Amino acid sequence: MLERTPPVGFHFLVAFELFPQTLQECAFQEVSGLNVEMETEPYKEGGENRFIHQLPLRARYEDLVLKRGLLNGSGIMLWCQEAIESFMFSPINIIVSLLNEKHLPVYSWYVVNAFPKKWTVSNFNAEENSIVVESLTLGYQFFRPVSLNTIVRGNTIGSGGVAFT
Repeated sequence: MLERTPPVGFHFLVAFELFPQTLQECAFQEVSGLNVEMETEPYKEGGENRFIHQLPLRARYEDLVLKRGLLNGSGIMLWCQEAIESFMFSPINIIVSLLNEKHLPVYSWYVVNAFPKKWTVSNFNAEENSIVVESLTLGYQFFRPVSLNTIVRGNTIGSGGVAFT
């Protein structure tokens, strides 16, 4: 039986296809940027003065931003360092999944060919009692939403051999 209630936004997992990961490596406190917008081009039709046509051109995807507590020896951060310091980019696919109370995916987004664009560390402040947060900004080509319905029907997703069947 498929759930009919909307999933919660605080129980999620981020998995990178590049290397083996622990649950700690996949645990982020915030994910943003799963946004897509259709770019359009205005077209003025001769003799039509009431409006301007908007012709669709292409989809534009916002950068994906991942935030978590700073981890020492993180494979994800080694991947970022290789790109930023050595200018050796190895785009990878990422799966962002909302989880249910049994920690199973109820809805996922398959992010294709992500690469690091920016890495920041939160400010240090002796007057606050807070953890150090790292923020990773990733560019990517596109994402595909993947629902449990897609998985149940046996449809495959992505490029690079990942299939949810």
